[in-house]
Amino acid sequence: MNIALILSGGIGTRMGLDVPKQYIEVGGRPIFTYCVESLSLHPQIDAILIVADLEWQKFITGWLGIYDRKGKFRGFSLPGRNRQLSIYHGLCDIRDFADDRDYVMVHDAVRPMLSMKMIEECLCAVDGHDGVMPGLPMKDTVYSSMDGKSITALLNRGEIYAGQAPEVFRLKTYYEANRRLLPGHILEVNGSAEPAVMAGMDIAIIPGDENNFKITTKTDLEHFIQIIESRKDIFEEKQDDRL
Repeated sequence: MNIALILSGGIGTRMGLDVPKQYIEVGGRPIFTYCVESLSLHPQIDAILIVADLEWQKFITGWLGIYDRKGKFRGFSLPGRNRQLSIYHGLCDIRDFADDRDYVMVHDAVRPMLSMKMIEECLCAVDGHDGVMPGLPMKDTVYSSMDGKSITALLNRGEIYAGQAPEVFRLKTYYEANRRLLPGHILEVNGSAEPAVMAGMDIAIIPGDENNFKITTKTDLEHFIQIIESRKDIFEEKQDDRL
């Protein structure tokens, strides 16, 4: 079984908005519904669990009635103090109904451009591995700086990738990797695959998708709005041609 774990517990402080960015409506629907719909429609995704604050769960449930097209939603988990602890809470709840040999696909509610192709490629690539993650090669020259003021070293950009979601992990192995970081070290984790790498799990990397960007800033949000508006125009033109 493949279970999608959608992280929707962020509060979006970097954008300075009253509403967390995953609940902003774009194209007449909240941002989180775009990935929910893709995951629900994919035939290899068997269940969906969402990490979200109590105050937003009723709101989410109302929209799931429309965009969880195949009725795969299995419940909510509560957010933790950081992203990784939220993942751990989700893993604990998933283990209540899933087998340890199953796979969990971790995805961000604020990555709305998740394609069916990317879901398919992740699930295919994980075979024979403990996990898989999409990665984008670095285009610019990459440097390190110890103090943020002066250059420390030039890094080999051919060996550096920007990780993306969704990331897929074998449930039991990934759960144990996170559990070993409790109680304090898990709060220092910045990326979903970090506990897996620290635990020595075999994580494959596949080509990422530049369209599968994360909405973090207002510029990201404006970019997504432009994409949806352009697609709306195309749809309306097709509709007019049929009249």
